[in-house]
Amino acid sequence: MNIAPRHRPAETPPPEAHHSPPHSPQQQPPGDDDFGMNATGDWDATNARPHEITEYHPLINGLPCDSNGEFLPEGAAPPPWDHPPPSDFSPYEDQQQFELADLLFRRDEMASQTLNDLMQVWGARHCDKGPPFHSTQHLHDVIDSTAIGGAPWQSFTVYYNGDIDSIDIEAEPWKIKGFDVWYRDPRVVLHNQLGNPDFDGEMDHAPKRVYDSKNKWRFQDFMSSNWPWRHCDDIAQDPNTHGSTFCPVIMGSDKTTVSIATGHTEYYPLYISNGLIHNNIRRAHRNGLTLVAFLAIPKTDAEHKDSDEFRKFRRSLFHESLRVIFETLRPGMTTPEIVRFADAYFRRVIYGLGPYIADYQEQVLIACIVQGWCARCTARFDDLDGPGGRRSQALTESLFGVLGVKSLWDDYGIVSNILPFTHSFPRADIHELMAPDLLHQIIKGTFKDHLVTWVNDYLELVHTHAEAVKIVADIDRRIAAVPPFPGLRRFPEGRGFKQWTGDDSKALMKVYLPAISGHVPGRMVEALKHFLEFCYLVRRSVLDEDDLVAVDDAVRDFHQARTIFEEVGVRLEGFSLPRQHSLKHYRHLIQEFGAPNGLCSSITKSAHIRAVKKPWRRSSRYKALGQMLLVNQRNDKLAASRVNFTSRGMLKKSLFSVERQLAAPPPPPDDEDDDGGAMDGRDIWGEVTLARKPITSIPFDAHGLAGHYDIPSFPDLISRFLYEQTHPNLDIPLVDVPIGECPSPMGKIRVYPSTVATFYAPSNISGLGGMFRERIRAVPSWCSGPARYDCIFVEQDEDLAGFRGLHAARVRMFFEITHERRKYPCALVTWFSSVSEEPCPETGMWIVEPDCARNGERIMSVIHVDTILRAAHLIGRVGADRVPRRLLPSDSLDAF
Repeated sequence: MNIAPRHRPAETPPPEAHHSPPHSPQQQPPGDDDFGMNATGDWDATNARPHEITEYHPLINGLPCDSNGEFLPEGAAPPPWDHPPPSDFSPYEDQQQFELADLLFRRDEMASQTLNDLMQVWGARHCDKGPPFHSTQHLHDVIDSTAIGGAPWQSFTVYYNGDIDSIDIEAEPWKIKGFDVWYRDPRVVLHNQLGNPDFDGEMDHAPKRVYDSKNKWRFQDFMSSNWPWRHCDDIAQDPNTHGSTFCPVIMGSDKTTVSIATGHTEYYPLYISNGLIHNNIRRAHRNGLTLVAFLAIPKTDAEHKDSDEFRKFRRSLFHESLRVIFETLRPGMTTPEIVRFADAYFRRVIYGLGPYIADYQEQVLIACIVQGWCARCTARFDDLDGPGGRRSQALTESLFGVLGVKSLWDDYGIVSNILPFTHSFPRADIHELMAPDLLHQIIKGTFKDHLVTWVNDYLELVHTHAEAVKIVADIDRRIAAVPPFPGLRRFPEGRGFKQWTGDDSKALMKVYLPAISGHVPGRMVEALKHFLEFCYLVRRSVLDEDDLVAVDDAVRDFHQARTIFEEVGVRLEGFSLPRQHSLKHYRHLIQEFGAPNGLCSSITKSAHIRAVKKPWRRSSRYKALGQMLLVNQRNDKLAASRVNFTSRGMLKKSLFSVERQLAAPPPPPDDEDDDGGAMDGRDIWGEVTLARKPITSIPFDAHGLAGHYDIPSFPDLISRFLYEQTHPNLDIPLVDVPIGECPSPMGKIRVYPSTVATFYAPSNISGLGGMFRERIRAVPSWCSGPARYDCIFVEQDEDLAGFRGLHAARVRMFFEITHERRKYPCALVTWFSSVSEEPCPETGMWIVEPDCARNGERIMSVIHVDTILRAAHLIGRVGADRVPRRLLPSDSLDAF
């Protein structure tokens, strides 16, 4: 049985020997990334937070100052906020009216007519007081009158400025049409972000270099990387900037379609974030990324859309629009301006254009390069992994003076007669600003569009079509039979779905490797293994210098192994693919910008839902953009009001607490349908707790439960557990203790359907504090279907790395027993042992098998839940065999 790349178990005693549960129930700081453990099974120890040494930039170091820019003495308190009295909810009458406005407009997105009807019913029901809002317009007026959080929308119009005397107006109407660009002042937006009290303690006011106890450089948040430090060195050449805060502006744009059926309606949002906030804040979508503009999308007929003239206009429109939008930041790029921050201190701020988040198609437009070339290096389009130097704006400008249009295009992949918008801003070179893109370069690009497609192409190439279809069907059955796991996307029909999302690809990456093993050559599996190893590394939230070496090794090994696709005839044209080529730049990009998960285009993709798609659905569809702008502005004002009221301590008493839900039905027992997910807070490294409510209508004593679950040894297992808990210094194997010396389980036993593991995992899509939780289940029937008994990792030796320090087990029951007036939360588990001291060389996964006694029965133990680290994902190892057609996920752990 394979342990999927998420996890890895430990070296265990022979199957004939009983396991002794770990003596100490203390929880070790756990951690994981979005894909979990890497393909070789090494635990992501970066999340363990070793001792760190932090060095800040000596000159551009974010010193607090007063509102006039005079630096404060060290240790001086910030000036108090000029807040109204705590009872002032202006522009709302009270907390109830604010919460209702937020509920109706932002959370429920109630239609205007429905809201009017609701207020009329409310007014008729409470005729003495009247409704909180007279109408939808009254609600909008109150929200619009909010004095904080707003950045008003404004616009400008761009026209074609070429020769229009001899044009055919009917064929080329775009030459006389004006293109409106709606935008918000990015300076105001950044002031709102920097002063957001929600970010207090979650941003860096100066570039920093972080080292671990072994003096190895650690890259995490953007300000811990090389790029901001290097730019601060340049800024510091002017003594007037000393003590300032350098605020990089992170940008991102991406076209999105809101409706295909009604005419392919597209919008072109532009977002910005400040580079000071930590990566987890930007990923958590807590107003750390703000919609700042809707760019124009020029269109023409099919005859002219690919003409050189139209394409040049389209590029020029884009770059001129961005130049105008960011123009208000230009003065602050050389002369510090005074800004108030989330911690209430004023600081002198210097702005600078920072990384640009974009997929490859967008990078081609932004960097003014030819399709098929790299935006960061000069390697030729037909040999991208071959020799090539660094692209730069200075190189492009020098080549403009000596080469013609054709040579620029053919030899350097440069689009002539146009310069990127960054050309006119200080310290900005678009080629060094291209951010890594995990979503499109790695997850959807190299994995989904390349490797998965190539595997299918190979099967079609070496087998008859009928046999290839059977093999693909078996791969799909293997994927469909994967046991349930918290948060794992189910593939009931395999991976045969029409439209892939990024989440689909990430979910498939977790189960694809064992699914193809045995059906394709070993080197092909190894290529996938090395690629997944690269994915796990670059997805981490913290990377040190050793990790960067491992990234380079994974890229090298992947490049060597992928040649199998060329040798078998799948990729006769080679591997000069821009998205796959980007892997070579990741080491440098991590050094430049920190952990890539803080700059991924998945952040802007998620923002589309809130900033574009939902506002569009709320519009009348007629001249929808103006309505969408208002929705975004009102949502921002509501969010700013909530942050403001919270920071002033005015929302401590929630109107939605359980005690006040007088008319609401009781919640479902412990929300057992909740698999877990991101959560806020950062008070613990990790813990495992039983569900809130026990299972009813079953026995409450050990012998009754033994009969109910058909586990005759259950009372003896509890007795040995209690002996171990009351004899922490036990120096003989627990199995050697006579059962007569063990205490009898006399106390009441409550059985629970699940536990919740909460742990620090900032590489997941986690909460503000980097916390993540997952529910581990052990129930005879889940969702009115088959049984579900999840697998777990149990701590064995905290001094051993990764799986070598863990046991793998499967939970049969969660329960709590009281002994000598003390409650013990427990788990009844069966064990697995690894079949080798090393992971499988082909897949990189550890292989385990069930532990059985000589009579064939599964070995069981009772353990304390505090020894559980988190859930483990075991996947059946099929090899070259075929999976039965009717194998259910609930049965797969028992079938191998």
